[in-house]
Formats: sequence, structure tokens, C-alpha cells
Amino acid sequence: MRLADRAAVVAATVVYDGECGFCTALVEAASRRLHTPVKAVPWQRADLAALGVPQEDARLRLQWIGADGARLQGHRAVAAWLRSAGGGWRALAALLTAPGLDAAAAAGYRLVAANRRRIPGPWPRTCPVPPPDDGPRA
Repeated sequence: MRLADRAAVVAATVVYDGECGFCTALVEAASRRLHTPVKAVPWQRADLAALGVPQEDARLRLQWIGADGARLQGHRAVAAWLRSAGGGWRALAALLTAPGLDAAAAAGYRLVAANRRRIPGPWPRTCPVPPPDDGPRA
């Protein structure tokens, strides 16, 4: 397949939080580095019903909707995107979902997602997702 033909083929749709500077920066970086035919769209502008994605899922976790309609979330969505890029990216994807490491990758994803507004970097400090409720404070 010629490169021009590949650009017209969309292998998957990635849905992310377009109001979160951290999320947007990471999706933009991945789009530049992972040369895959993936359409990245903020959940705020996506037709979530057509994609089969509940709004709360889209608000809290990265979503991967494959060309076959299969949906993955969080670290597994990241792994699917990496896997679609091929090469060395496939090895990283395999690590994220390997038995014994899958649970750690899921926990790491949840930790980063819950604290994304606190992560220092060049992105805007906007993020509408509230911090997790740790219960009453003494």
C-alpha cells in the first residue's frame, strides 16, 4: 500500500480529554511519533454514542476504538496505540499488557490519571477532572 493510501485509512479512533493540557500534550506527541493511521479526537467533540463510549469512561480514561469496533481503555488503549505503530513500539505494548505487569500498568495509569493536573510540564494547568475523594479530612 502506498503511503498516500495509508493516510486515507483510519485504523482506530483515540478519544481523550481535550480540556486537559497534560492529556492533549501526550496525545499530540504520540500522534507525531507513532506513525499510524489513528484519528485522535477530544471526547468533548466526539460522537460518543456512535463510538460506543460512555461519557464517564471518556472523561476519566483514554479510549481506543479499533476499526473492528473493539474498545480498550486506559493503559490497554495506550498499548493498542503502541502496537499499531509496529517495530519497537510493539515490545513496549507487550510489556504493558504482559501477565504480571498488566496490573502494575493499570495501577500506574490510574495514578497518573488521578494526578494529571499536578504533573509539572509545559502544558497548561487546566484539567477538569476533580482529584479523587480521599474521604473526610481530620
